[in-house]
Amino acid sequence: MGFEFSLSGRGTVAAVFAGMLAFGLAAGSASAAGPSAEDVLGTYSDIALAGYEDSLATARALDAAIDNLIAQPSDATLLAARAAWIAARAPYQQTEAFRFGNAIVDDWEGRVNAWPLDEGLIDYVDASYGSDSDENGLYTLNVVANPTLTINGETVDASSITPALLSDTLQEAEEVEANVATGYHAIEFLLWGQDLNGTGPGAGARPATDFNTANCTGGNCDRRAAYLKAASTLLIADLEEMVANWTEDGAAREALLAEPTVGIAAILTGMGSLSYGELAGERMKLGLLLHDPEEEHDCFSDNTYNSHYFDQMGIRNVYTGHYLRVDGSVVSGPSLADLVAAKDKALADEIAKKLDVTVAAMAAMKARGETVEAYDQMIGEGNDEGNAVVQAAIDGLVGQARSIERAVAALDLGAIDFEGSDSLDNPNAVFQ
Repeated sequence: MGFEFSLSGRGTVAAVFAGMLAFGLAAGSASAAGPSAEDVLGTYSDIALAGYEDSLATARALDAAIDNLIAQPSDATLLAARAAWIAARAPYQQTEAFRFGNAIVDDWEGRVNAWPLDEGLIDYVDASYGSDSDENGLYTLNVVANPTLTINGETVDASSITPALLSDTLQEAEEVEANVATGYHAIEFLLWGQDLNGTGPGAGARPATDFNTANCTGGNCDRRAAYLKAASTLLIADLEEMVANWTEDGAAREALLAEPTVGIAAILTGMGSLSYGELAGERMKLGLLLHDPEEEHDCFSDNTYNSHYFDQMGIRNVYTGHYLRVDGSVVSGPSLADLVAAKDKALADEIAKKLDVTVAAMAAMKARGETVEAYDQMIGEGNDEGNAVVQAAIDGLVGQARSIERAVAALDLGAIDFEGSDSLDNPNAVFQ
C-alpha cells in the first residue's frame, strides 16, 4: 500500500548495495566506538523473534476465546473474544517495523494484516453497503451464506469452510486486494460486525446470537462459527511460520546476517517506510484528509488508536534495541542507536528525541481514544480538536522519518527509498 518515495531522491536500495563494500559496517568491524553490524542485527533478530512469539501466544489465547464463544455463545464469551483480539494486536503491531526492509516479512504480511477489506465477501452487510462494486465482482459474495460460490467464472465448493478455502481460494480472489478473507481484520469483522456509526460514537455491534445455532440471528450461525474458527486457525499457522523465520537458523535471520551492511539498510528501510508512507500517510493522513471512517485501520472494533500507538512503539523498539515482552521480560542488546552514535552522537540523540516526541503524541491520541472519542471520531470533519491530535502524531512520524534519512547518510548507506503516500506527497491527487 502506498507509493514509492525517496526522501533523498538518489536511487533505490538495490542500486546502491554494490557500493557499500568499503563501508565500516562490514563483517567484524566492531570497535570501542560502537557495536558491529552483526551484533546489531542479532539484537534486531532477537526482538523480531520475541515479537512474533508474543503475537503467536496471544493469537493462541484468542483462539481459545473463540472456541469458548462458539461452544457457549453469550455476551460474556463474545466480549472475552473481543478483548483477546485487542490484546493480540498489541504485540503484532510492534512487529510491523520489520516489514519493509525484509522481503520475507513483507511478502507474508498481507496474509495476516491486509486492509481495508470488502466485508461483503465474508458475511451479511447492511443495505447501506451497497450490492455491487465496479472494482470487485465479489463485493457481496457472502461466503457464510453460500456453500457454492462462483469465482473467476468457476464453481467453488464452499460447503466446508476450511483454512485452505480461505487462504487458497478466497484471499485476494480475482486478484482484488480488498478481498481479504484471512488475518486479524477478517476475524475482527466476524467478532464486531460492521461499524455503521460513521464518525459518531460506537463500534460494530454484532450480537452473540450470530454464533448461536440454537437461537440464530443473521442466519447461517454454524457457517459463521466455522469461518471464524478457520480464520483463527490460519492466523496461528501463519504466525508459527514467521516465528520459525526468526529463530537461530531461520531464513529471515540468515538473510540479514549473510550481508550485514545490507541488513542495517533493511532496518532503516523498515523504520522509515513505516514512519512515513505507511503510517503517517496511508493509515493516518489519508483518512484525515477525507474525514473518512472507512480509512481507519481497525475500523470494526474502533481499536485504531491502539494499533497506531503500538506501530510507533515498534519503530522505537528497533532503534533502541529494547523490547518489553508480554510476560514483562525484556529483550535488549547492541542497537542501531549505538551504531549511529558511534558515527554521530548528536544525530543519534536527535532520532531518539524525535521518536519519543512521536510516542508522546501517539500516547495523547491513545488516551483520547480511551477517554473522549474513538479514532474515527477524531478524524471527523469539523472536529478541530480531534483532528489536531491526529495531525500531531502525523507530524511526529514525518519528522522522525527525516532524521532516519539522515542516519542513512551518516552510515554511508547511499540512497534508500522509503515508502511514500500521495496523502503526504501530493494531497490534491487524493481528491481526484
